[in-house]
Amino acid sequence: MRVIRTALHNMDREAREHYSVVIQAKDMAGQVGGLSGSTTVNITLTDVNDNPPRFPQKHYQLYVPESAQVGSAVGKIKATDADIGANADMKYSIINGDGSGIFSISTDKETREGIISLKKPLNYEKKKSYTLSIEGANTHLDFRFSHLGPFKDVTMLKIVVGDVDEAPLFTLPSYIMEVYENAKIGTTVGTVTALDPDSTNNLVRYSIDHNTEDRYFTINANTGTIKTAKVFDREETPWYNITVAASEIDSPGLLSHVPVEIKILDVNDNPPELARDYDVIVCENAKPSQVIQTISATDRDDITEGRSFHFALDDNFSLNPNFTLKDNEDNTASILTRRRRFSRTIQDVYYLPIVISDGGVPSLSSSATLVIRVCACERDGRVRTCHAEAFLSSAGLSTGALIAILLCVVILLAIVVLFITLKRSKKEPLVISEEDVRENVVTYDDEGGGEEDTEAFDITALRNPSAAEELKFRRDVRPEMKPATKHPTSCHLDNIDVHEFIKQRLAEADLDPSVPPYDSLQTYAYEGQRSEAGSISSLDSATTHSDQDYNYLGDWGPEFKKLAELYGEKESERTT
Repeated sequence: MRVIRTALHNMDREAREHYSVVIQAKDMAGQVGGLSGSTTVNITLTDVNDNPPRFPQKHYQLYVPESAQVGSAVGKIKATDADIGANADMKYSIINGDGSGIFSISTDKETREGIISLKKPLNYEKKKSYTLSIEGANTHLDFRFSHLGPFKDVTMLKIVVGDVDEAPLFTLPSYIMEVYENAKIGTTVGTVTALDPDSTNNLVRYSIDHNTEDRYFTINANTGTIKTAKVFDREETPWYNITVAASEIDSPGLLSHVPVEIKILDVNDNPPELARDYDVIVCENAKPSQVIQTISATDRDDITEGRSFHFALDDNFSLNPNFTLKDNEDNTASILTRRRRFSRTIQDVYYLPIVISDGGVPSLSSSATLVIRVCACERDGRVRTCHAEAFLSSAGLSTGALIAILLCVVILLAIVVLFITLKRSKKEPLVISEEDVRENVVTYDDEGGGEEDTEAFDITALRNPSAAEELKFRRDVRPEMKPATKHPTSCHLDNIDVHEFIKQRLAEADLDPSVPPYDSLQTYAYEGQRSEAGSISSLDSATTHSDQDYNYLGDWGPEFKKLAELYGEKESERTT
């Protein structure tokens, strides 16, 4: 085995990192006839931290606009190190300079750069440049090479602040103002002020951001004075929040905003009133000067510390002989009795008018009336019954009697309802509709206008009685069997008898299962026999062998012609 050793002192990895050495081995001690072999050995020098970091420049300059956001990165700086790996790791820090409170620096481990960030806002008008002394130092040190140190470097960084046209700045971050309720429209509330931070010092205009259609305040665009635009009620809304915007006249697009809170101050404009509706009860066995109720009051106005309510009986009424009132001077009052014993049978309700006033300026008051009921109580003061039950007891009605009376009333109402229901459920007699009667009965008082006049009467009324009728069924029930087929009558119109005709129709109606089971109206029109004196009707033309054409009646034409002849004969006999 052989050991490979260095032949040079102070080998420098940064100068040369890799070496190749050829090794040859011979047998027979290198004599003639011996064999040999060779190999190549690659040698790599490992790095040690023997090089400090170095900034390429001793002076740097960085431009940062004054509009840069706080916390944002505004620049980078980097030092170089000839070492590699962990030996090249370094940390940056600000060790001096007037900008150490405005800027900060951090190290990016991946790129080994120093990241400069803004800690506080810049203002070109106040300070135009800053100077920083930045140090870069190795984080891993090898004490064997400490004599080569120090392993750090320092550079100077000058930061120039750039001027930017900025929005106006308000003198306060927020404003709180006050105004009294009921103040007149146009009352001054307060003033906001904003200034142009740039060196040009441009004029500023003010406006109110209206988020709703209601405009409660106005502002002077030039002075920033805020005034009321309506009359306020503190009891309705005690606070208002608005936002005021300011912009430069030359740059209206640059806006700044400030919140303004406006408190509505109270004015004594609401009278006091009872805290609630009191149900005051006095027992029949009450004693004089006994407290039966304690009352309190409330006020919609702002009750400041030290203000109190005052209670008293209404002076507009005569002295009450039954009850009195005592002001407890702690915003409460007590109702006391003035006599012994009360009777429900004599009087079950009493009314006590009182007056409540506040201590405001000006003082306001209101009237109220307490309703006091007389009740029967136990010895320990528990209420047993009041005036409603007392009335029943005085009438001699017990609880059982009251229940019996109520039961009788319920039964009577049930009988009435049942009677009305049964009456409404009775079937009404069948009423023949006008449409059903229209084909059988024709009513008219017109003699007619001639043979061509057919509008004065319903021609279907002259239909041949012997013609087959359409099948008619009951409209209230469905027939269970087919109706019997109707056969035309065998009698001829030449010798027809009206009485016989009606009897036939009645027999058909009685035997027809499709007709209703109750009486129905069977109506037939008959003019009568012909008169010897003749008729002025156009139907008389049938007896004089008129050339009238009845074919326009279709299948009813022959029957209609025979009826006309018969009608003429009957009319002649009647007139004779």
